[in-house]
Amino acid sequence: MPITSDFHMHSNHSGDSSTPMEDMIKSAIDKGLSEICFTEHLDLDYPDTPDLPPEPFTLDVPSYKKELFSLKDKYKDKITLRFGIEIGMQAQVTKENLAIAKSDSFDFIIASQHLVDRRDPFYPDFWAPDTVENIFNRFFDQTLENIKLFSEFDVLGHLDYISRYVPEGDTTYSYERFADKIDPILEYLIANDKGLDVNSKVLAYSDILPPNPCPEALKRYKELGGALITFGSDAHTPDKIGCCFDTIRQIALDSGFTEYYTFENRKPVAHKL
Repeated sequence: MPITSDFHMHSNHSGDSSTPMEDMIKSAIDKGLSEICFTEHLDLDYPDTPDLPPEPFTLDVPSYKKELFSLKDKYKDKITLRFGIEIGMQAQVTKENLAIAKSDSFDFIIASQHLVDRRDPFYPDFWAPDTVENIFNRFFDQTLENIKLFSEFDVLGHLDYISRYVPEGDTTYSYERFADKIDPILEYLIANDKGLDVNSKVLAYSDILPPNPCPEALKRYKELGGALITFGSDAHTPDKIGCCFDTIRQIALDSGFTEYYTFENRKPVAHKL
């Protein structure tokens, strides 16, 4: 069965998107999706970057919720809309993140590691001070530390996110290379009934890079007893909604999964793959 739910997307309520929410909804309907969840960015204490305004990911939750619920009613006969959030984890803002996660009636919360030592791997100068090996190890160490600190989430976003931005010439990322760092993350998620965001964004831009998590890490999650997976395009524009879902569905099937999940009121709902 095709995947009919996209549970990771953004609109102009996120600091890195300028797309009106309604345009995202119309595109999802046109693509035949039956359910979507907006997961607008909240990333507190984000570093200054050359191409974004100061504090770009301080989400105005009331404004976001007001528009979403208005559109939810408008399109109720065509698509189901869910109220989600993607919270960027950093140890120093854990208290604030927990308060925001508990402050409203979110359907779904993604916890994501976007930074290493308050620096953004998207920018080339991030990689200059250290080796790729050390930086990856630090990224996974901080991911494990933060999911232990920040408990109010449903799935971990794009587990190996940092692999998207490895400098040209280093193509050696693999699950096997960092298994000793990744396995403790997977084991902790499983023990605490947390899931994985199976994220197709990279596939829309690259024929070389794997999705996040890479197929081997997703298979390992299943081998260890993991069951909760959601599918998300991480779309910031209408054309990317549901991108490459056939590919990540097959990866999930090859990994042994027979179901994927959506969320309502923070409760998982199973769907056949």
